[in-house]
Parts: sequence; C-alpha cells; structure tokens
Amino acid sequence: MSLKPQAQYVVPEETSKVAHAIFPKGNLCITMADTLSEFLCDRDFNQLFPIQGQPAVSPWRLALATIIWRQ
Repeated sequence: MSLKPQAQYVVPEETSKVAHAIFPKGNLCITMADTLSEFLCDRDFNQLFPIQGQPAVSPWRLALATIIWRQ
C-alpha cells in the first residue's frame, strides 16, 4: 500500500459551532479534533509506506474512524 498525502482537513467553522452546540460538554471525537488535529497529517506517515502500491489510509485517520465507530 502507498500513502498519497492529502491536504490537512479542516472542519468548517460553522460545523464546529454546531457540534459544540449539540455537545456542550464535548465528546471524545470533538476533544481529539480540537487537541490533536494540528499535529496529525498524512505527510507524517509517508515514510511508513512504499512509493508504489494500492492507496492506503493514514494511521491517524483509521484511529479516528475506530473511535467514532466505537461510540
């Protein structure tokens, strides 16, 4: 599998406001996004993947999807 880095996804401001309004005390996903999003990007994981092969999803995206699924 190869990792083709994608641009850092930024949650639109209006979406963030709605999420914080729905969960005023927060939840695990909001906390992770607010705390870790600036540190997690695809290019940090480039060296873990070969240049050629089937496209892969970066580890940080898989971890976030797992947490969302478990809730």
